[in-house]
Order: sequence, then C-alpha cells, then structure tokens
Amino acid sequence: MVRRVVFAVPGDLETPTGGYAYDRRVIAELKLLGWQIDVIDLGDGFPHPTPAEREAAQARLLATPRGRPIVIDGLAFGALPETALQLCSQHPLIALVHHPLALESGLSAAQARALRASERAALAAAGGVVVTSAATARLLAADYDVPADRIVVARPGNDPVPPARGSGDGIVRLLAVGAVVPRKGFDVLIEALALLADLPWRLAIAGDRSRDPDTAGRLDVDIARHKLGDRVAVLGAVPQQRMAELYAGADVFVLASRFEGYGMAFSEAIAHGLPVVGSTAGAIPDTVPAAAGLLVAPGDAAALAAALRRVIDNQDERSRMAASARAAALALPTWQDCAKLFALALEAVA
Repeated sequence: MVRRVVFAVPGDLETPTGGYAYDRRVIAELKLLGWQIDVIDLGDGFPHPTPAEREAAQARLLATPRGRPIVIDGLAFGALPETALQLCSQHPLIALVHHPLALESGLSAAQARALRASERAALAAAGGVVVTSAATARLLAADYDVPADRIVVARPGNDPVPPARGSGDGIVRLLAVGAVVPRKGFDVLIEALALLADLPWRLAIAGDRSRDPDTAGRLDVDIARHKLGDRVAVLGAVPQQRMAELYAGADVFVLASRFEGYGMAFSEAIAHGLPVVGSTAGAIPDTVPAAAGLLVAPGDAAALAAALRRVIDNQDERSRMAASARAAALALPTWQDCAKLFALALEAVA
C-alpha cells in the first residue's frame, strides 16, 4: 500500500531557518521510510497573510484529493482556522507546531491575543499535533486545550559531527546562530558583550538578516553604538560548509533567545561538544543539559554577561562544560528517530 501525505509549507522550503530545516529533513526521511510526499507551497505572508494570500492558500489546500492526510506547518496552520475546520471533515489533519505563534517576540498585545485565539481554533480542528519538544507539548495542553493524547513529540534530529576543535589562539570564539529577529535576543547579547570589553573574545553571528530588516538594522546600530564593530561579525545566512567551519572553530555557543519551541541551534552546538550560554526560555532547559550550559533569565543582559564572563575567563570551566556536551551528544536523537515518530503520528490519524 502506498502511504501518501500532503505536506503544506508557507513559502520557500529552502528558507534558512530551523523550522524550515526541520520540515526539509522530515520530508526527506519520510520518503526513505516509504511515504510519498506531495509538498504544497502555501505562499508567503504567514502568519500575517493578506486576504489574497489567505484565499490562495485555502484554495491550494482544498484542492487536495479527499481523504488524503495533510500536514500543515504551524506558521500557516495557526493563521488558517476557518480552512482547518473545512479540511478536518474530509482529511486526516495534522498540525506541525514549532512554537505557538503568539509567543513570537515583537508582537503587540492585540496581535498576540489574535494569534492565540486563531491558533487555538485551528488546533481544535486537528486530528493530531506534532511538536518538537515536550515543553511545547505541555504548553499546548495547558494553554491551548489540545488533548495530550493527540500530541506527538518528534524532537529534531542531529547528524553525526566531529567535536569542535576551538580557536587555540587565546581569543575565545563565540558563535551565535539564528535568524535576526526579535525573538533571538541579539540586542540582549550585544548589550551583555558591551560589559565584557576587558576580556579576549570575538563573536560571529550566523543567521538570515532578511526576515526582519528593522531588527537587522537595529543590530548594526547596537554594535556600532557599543564600538564592537571589530569584535562582532554579522555574517547573514551562510552555506552548510561555512556553518560547519564556524562550529569547528568555536569555543562557546551563545544565544539570548526570548523563547524557543525547541532550539535546533542549541542541540547542534551540543552535538559539536560546545559549552552553551543561553536563556531559560521555552524548551531551552530541556534541550541543553545543565552540566553543559549556563542559562539565565531571558532579557537579562547583566546575568548573561556574568555567565559569559565565567566561561570566557575560565578555560577549565569551558573544558568541563565541553566534556559534558560531548557526553550528551551521544544521546541526541537522529533524524531517522524523528521521522519514525512523525510517521507514527501520521498513521494514528490516517
């Protein structure tokens, strides 16, 4: 029997973010498990589509042959409650929730309320929900009234990678990976690093600058204002080979996220055996083992600076945390593990 499913994604599947990377790998691994995947591009604009964008996305979804399972990426799913209600009577329907839309940083209170209500209504129509962390599963059960038995946790996988070799030149190389959007907290990170001018460090930021041009512009202003232009390199989105080189030469991974539904960059840092400095927001404490990282309250630049000072100024501390990260890397799930759990969710609703 051919197992066939529609995977609906808002915009270009090659978009360089963790969420799209997850979608790409799950699709590829499901194909290896024997699933036939029909990818539908729902168009740009989500989670705030124009009426025309919403109508076009709805038309593409409603054109799916009756009875075929449909997976809809949460960036679009939560913004399409009416469409979800129409689809659920004709299709096994699965929502893939990377993180709740209302928890994106930079939203007004009214925008957050509207997105929360919209996503709650859409999730009520889903036969199943796949999330990337236990923390997000708990959040959907508690705040979005999704029955726990309808949720499957399929953590992102990790590919085998060599441990980072580090810099070895007396300068501690910090690496931050993430799209330059408010939720990633680059403003907090720069404010923290401005307090550490007396220490030998350099920071590389790898992440798409096109998602939010205003935030990217403010990052440049913050770096210039604190006179850190010679110590902070903002690289934009980088190809996979360059990303591997950045991880290999790094000494510490740092990201001051205000929320993460999982945090694939954090697990990738662990896979490379890097000490991690981050925040306690969302699923990060579940992703980063306590012995491998120092986590502080989100938005607290002073606390972040103190944690960074501790790892930059103490090579023994870095070595201890790196060893813990390397040990934890052995227990990280593979993409094959992730896809098998995703397939179970598909089979449950189909």
